[in-house]
Amino acid sequence: QVQLVESGGGLVQAGGSLRLSCAASGRTFSDYVMDVGWFRQAPGKEREFVAAISWGGGRTYYADYVKGRFTISRDNAKNTVYLQMNSLKPEDTAVYYCGVVKAGQALNSLNYNDIVYWGKGTLVTVSS
Repeated sequence: QVQLVESGGGLVQAGGSLRLSCAASGRTFSDYVMDVGWFRQAPGKEREFVAAISWGGGRTYYADYVKGRFTISRDNAKNTVYLQMNSLKPEDTAVYYCGVVKAGQALNSLNYNDIVYWGKGTLVTVSS
């Protein structure tokens, strides 16, 4: 089992930045090979893919709507995956979730069915 806890959300003005963290416990990133994805869910909408990173950090993927503004990274020694979010827009407002990707799943076409463990999310609100 893997327990994931997201943090770093909050209220920010448009154009601002936030860094989200996803901390693992139980079966940790330092002990097991686990690719990780970030998703988000706005009120009344489906959970959508944001970004993903391979276990070693060598492969990263982004949804078009965050490409160039968001950066995913990880520190396996700290059992943490990060999502640096810059140039935030009101449409980025959502609950952000991290999740462990199913083994063998391609990272360039993730959807929420490809995640085996989810955190409980952290709320990001971007005001205009």
